Amino acid sequence: MASVSVSADLFIDKFVAILESEAASIAGVGDQVDEITRELEFMKAFLADADGGNKAHTQVEEVWIRSVRDLANDVENIIDEFMYHVYEQQIGGRFSRWIHKTIHFPKHLWYKRKIANKLQKIAMTIRAIPERNQRYGGGAAVEGKSTSSEDIRRWVQNQAESSLYHKEDELVGIEGDKNLLMGWLMNKEQRQTVVSVVGMGGSGKTTLVARIFKDEIVKRHFECYAWITVSQSYVIEDLLRRLIKEFRKAKKEVVPADMNAMNYNELLEILVNYLETKRYLVVLDDVWDVHFWDKIRFSFRDKQLGSRVMLTTRREDIASSSFGVESHVHKIQPLERGDAWELFSMKAFSSYPNKSCSTEILPLARELVEKCEGLPLAIVALSGLMSSKKSLTEWSTIYNSLNWHLTNNPLLEPMKSILLFSFNDLPYRLKQCFLYCSLFPEDHVIVITRLVALWIAEGFVEHVEGLTPEEVAYSYFMELIFRNMLQQRFRGSLPACKMHDLLREIALSIAKEEKFCAIHDGSETIEETGALRLSIQTTNGEIGSCTELPESIGQLGNLQTLDIKGTKIEALPRGISKLLNLRHLLVGRSIYGKIIGVRIPSSISKMKKLQYLVCIKSEGNIIRLIGNMTQLSALGITNVKERDEEDLCASIQEMKVLSYLSLFVADGEEFLRVDVLSSPPPYLVTLGLVGKLEKVPHWFCSLHSLKYLNLRGSRLEEDLQPHIEALPSLHFLGLDNVSVRKELCFNRGFAKLWYLQFRNLALLNKITIEKGAMPNLEFLSIDNCLALETLPQGIEHLTKLQRYIFDNVSEKFRESIKEGGVDHARMLLVDERCKKYTNKSLPIEDFIPEYSLQQWADACR
Repeated sequence: MASVSVSADLFIDKFVAILESEAASIAGVGDQVDEITRELEFMKAFLADADGGNKAHTQVEEVWIRSVRDLANDVENIIDEFMYHVYEQQIGGRFSRWIHKTIHFPKHLWYKRKIANKLQKIAMTIRAIPERNQRYGGGAAVEGKSTSSEDIRRWVQNQAESSLYHKEDELVGIEGDKNLLMGWLMNKEQRQTVVSVVGMGGSGKTTLVARIFKDEIVKRHFECYAWITVSQSYVIEDLLRRLIKEFRKAKKEVVPADMNAMNYNELLEILVNYLETKRYLVVLDDVWDVHFWDKIRFSFRDKQLGSRVMLTTRREDIASSSFGVESHVHKIQPLERGDAWELFSMKAFSSYPNKSCSTEILPLARELVEKCEGLPLAIVALSGLMSSKKSLTEWSTIYNSLNWHLTNNPLLEPMKSILLFSFNDLPYRLKQCFLYCSLFPEDHVIVITRLVALWIAEGFVEHVEGLTPEEVAYSYFMELIFRNMLQQRFRGSLPACKMHDLLREIALSIAKEEKFCAIHDGSETIEETGALRLSIQTTNGEIGSCTELPESIGQLGNLQTLDIKGTKIEALPRGISKLLNLRHLLVGRSIYGKIIGVRIPSSISKMKKLQYLVCIKSEGNIIRLIGNMTQLSALGITNVKERDEEDLCASIQEMKVLSYLSLFVADGEEFLRVDVLSSPPPYLVTLGLVGKLEKVPHWFCSLHSLKYLNLRGSRLEEDLQPHIEALPSLHFLGLDNVSVRKELCFNRGFAKLWYLQFRNLALLNKITIEKGAMPNLEFLSIDNCLALETLPQGIEHLTKLQRYIFDNVSEKFRESIKEGGVDHARMLLVDERCKKYTNKSLPIEDFIPEYSLQQWADACR
């Protein structure tokens, strides 16, 4: 029941809108339109009410829900037929429409009858479902759901509070986090402080905070303390009563007998008076409501006594709220591999000889632990399931059918329920978007721009006045990140995400049940499932073998994204300009590191909805014509020549919403000239320039929104740093063969920079970093700078450094950092600083941008 209306809701919206439009007349359903509309509106209201429970309570209700879902799928399919037929009639001029009606009249009449029959069948189905449901005693789904969901909420609350009684030897990998949090709780700060612990469901937030709450040192530090679980459904008066009880019970004081009869103001007065002169510790476990602090904060007045409030939440927007007092946020990181294996082994092999894994089972056991991705809840649940399995066959069976066990095995039901709570809390549009992510292969890193384009094409994104669909979809993405439903990653320097393996498995089980999508991985024959979407995750042919696009591509009138990157297509047909709904056009390929753009017809400038136009080849007057496409937010041009400067800068000047720009010079010996640009687009976020620069463009210093800057082959004699050191938003800086200077000095600025790469700087023999420069740098990469013989001077000033890569460096450089070398002591300091992040950060490959030319062609991938 949790997501009954996930697919149906949007489809019914779409269907009703079309039935009420001129498209209804095509089908010739006449008076049936009003009846179908009314029925669908009632169904929509019912499904909206039913959404939010955990599951149907009876088999009759489950069949009813399944029928509604199947009907919704039929509705979407017929909508697609409607839309295509409407489009066929609308394309072309008046004469072509007359030809269509005259020559193809018999076919048109047949089509009208076909659609009319389908709509009549749907009308009959709509009438039959509620009648059948009534006949067999259904209809209680909405009324009964609260009991089931409340039972599960109560069970989850009990599970959370049982964390207070975990044995010490059942916990691993929490000491560092525990010491950090205890430091915040018991420091000398007298002002009230809120400490938030945030992480996805099952990450161990509650267990960690419970361990701190029970610590005798902590208890002695505070005069009174209380723990309450808030959860998704709460009544503020009940929370106040529980707080009063917990405070008094902890001190073995009498609890007021008449509290159940007290109203909000009376309860608040008792609590405020009780805490008036005490240093208190309050734990608010499992907070879901972003407004919760505003509702509860009046209970905890700041009397400058060193009181502390701790809260746990799955939502980063709650953890990072403005509490109006001192605050700290601690994000729970996955367990490192060693700790994860230790936790798994405790239970999984407790009855094995020597309590250790046998050699034959070890590889499978390791893979199962890897699937948990450091999530303690999943590790504990799976170790309990596997503790009774002794043979390799049993382990293999579980591993190969993990998705089934997540849905059907009672031992894994608690874990599934806890993870499902996050899904159930999503608005229905976000449920659609989240389920859609399961279409990607396991561990696949999904670039945001690609995901956003797909969500828009699917119709998941609502219209919001004053915002583009991309902006609305991006807000959906950030909401899923804040809720820890998706894990933020980078592909190169591009923002991206991935799904936790087990959340993906649960999403797939929901998607399969709802016929939302099906996955085909090549292991078996594709079977008819009725699913609306099919993800084929295998290929028998060579990727990129396509040689051309047909002229008939122009008939795909509803196409929004065309992605032909990596193919051998060299030119687009003229018919491409008929795709007036196209929003994203991604083309081009890389050959031995060189980007090959694609020729486009001049008529492409008519495509006023196009947002992303990346890796097009500059020929003829194309650069001048694209100046008419002022709606572009991403533009990538190859084959740029020196003589293009005037037209190029004039066109870019017109693009006020451009956020991504990449330019590739036609020939390595030509200059890339962009200096006549009077002012750059104000919202430019990503800039890539590939080619020789005569001087640093004067407008670099005004790139106030720029986050990602990649320069390659610039070969500048001028010092670049003074032009970009004050950029307020710069996060990524890739310098690849950008300078012919022997020394680069960073003496100030670069306040937000957290990734810096030096690459292919043949003459560079000294890097200096002065104190105060790059205060937030976390990642440093030096690659193929063979004249550099020592560590960067002042590297010890980079106090936030977490990772470094020194690749293809000179032998003298390597000798200098070895024991006995001139830089060995400083290298030890850097290693010690980075070591504390080694086990608490995301995988290095997810952070390091691969600054290749292909990276920039993939900006919208």
